[in-house]
Amino acid sequence: MSSPFALGIDFGTTNTVVARADAAGPAHLVQFPAPEGELFAFRSCLSFHAPPEKPSERTIAAGPWAIEAYVEDPAETRFIQSFKSFAASENFTETQVLGKRYRFEDLLSTFLLKLRDYAKAGLAELPSRVIVGRPVTFAGAAPVEPLALSRYETAFERMGFSEILYAYEPVGAAFFFARELDHDATVLVGDFGGGTSDFSIIRFEREAGEIRAHPLGRSGVGVAGDAFDYRIIDNLVSPALGKGSNYESFGKTLPIPNRYYSAFARWDQLALMRASRDMREIRALVRDAVEPEKIGRLVETLDENYGYQLYRSVSRLKEDLSAQDAALFEFQAGTISLKGGVRRETFESWIAPELARIESAVDEALASANLPPEGIDRIFLTGGSSLVPAVRAIFHRRFDPARIETGAELESIASGLALMGRERDLGRWTTRAEGAPA
Repeated sequence: MSSPFALGIDFGTTNTVVARADAAGPAHLVQFPAPEGELFAFRSCLSFHAPPEKPSERTIAAGPWAIEAYVEDPAETRFIQSFKSFAASENFTETQVLGKRYRFEDLLSTFLLKLRDYAKAGLAELPSRVIVGRPVTFAGAAPVEPLALSRYETAFERMGFSEILYAYEPVGAAFFFARELDHDATVLVGDFGGGTSDFSIIRFEREAGEIRAHPLGRSGVGVAGDAFDYRIIDNLVSPALGKGSNYESFGKTLPIPNRYYSAFARWDQLALMRASRDMREIRALVRDAVEPEKIGRLVETLDENYGYQLYRSVSRLKEDLSAQDAALFEFQAGTISLKGGVRRETFESWIAPELARIESAVDEALASANLPPEGIDRIFLTGGSSLVPAVRAIFHRRFDPARIETGAELESIASGLALMGRERDLGRWTTRAEGAPA
């Protein structure tokens, strides 16, 4: 029996977006009534809080409510974000949260069920079938795709779906953009998320008044916006917190260990350092550091849990540099005040390794489709990092700029997945997890 409407879910590293499409017309985004107003981009994060005197009374929140809970009481709150990055990792088996074991599928199902609760009427009714977006290449050093999809399967079944189909995220975006096509065209879609950059090449043709689509090629790489953020931290902030400086020990001058700064790749992990062996060493370094004021800033940042404020400052800088040639970085928290101008060209030099990997993935997509750049009629770029000028420049060097379009950075994938759900021949665009019933 067919569902009354089609549902598409774009579970992203940073945000999750849900869309529904009825039998005709455009897709509609599911809204979440948050304190600051309705939103459709729901942050992909969880918080677990339990008072020390009553550990059994745990409170679980998701999205902006999870961030609020963590910022208010970081000492007693376990915050988890970007967990999509571990979906395909065999090394990630489980994590302990307030004395309870959570596998990846447990984290994802907990998140999805909370997301449904926060949507209220928007997800009160669910169809039996859902189209779920998936990256072309899962994040991680050695991703195991069947493992990731089996974990997804378990979590989405718990949400209430009996038929779960998976489509590549850029293919979902392609369906969204195809509404604007008034002629046959070969389209390259680039989707730039928080953890991955994915590309698909699709041929759209009109047949009997309908648009038909034929997949030609794809590629992906496990770097995107999160890696850009870390490059800003590593080059701009960490040196002000002691990275690259020295300390004195038994008459010798030694470098401050770089490992102290690796946690800055994930702001939510900074709070975990406060009880670590490294933190004890860092406190001792204040006495022996050649530049003790820098290590003092590091101690304060970790003790006072400034991670979220720091990454908000980083995000503002990245956004400003997408719109102008130079911008001011400003981070104010407690006694710490970091300010400095950054030129766009400097930022682009910091992210050069990631840009090179993205550029190679674009070439791989063209090669897999056996097409030269001239064989692409339209290029659609979506996702927040598509706004970074250096990312756009990759495509401007290869293609006619007049053929490149951006927009709908957060909504295109989920909306396209929902529209895809109306296709008669879904098997052309979607797959099932291995072992799932046909």
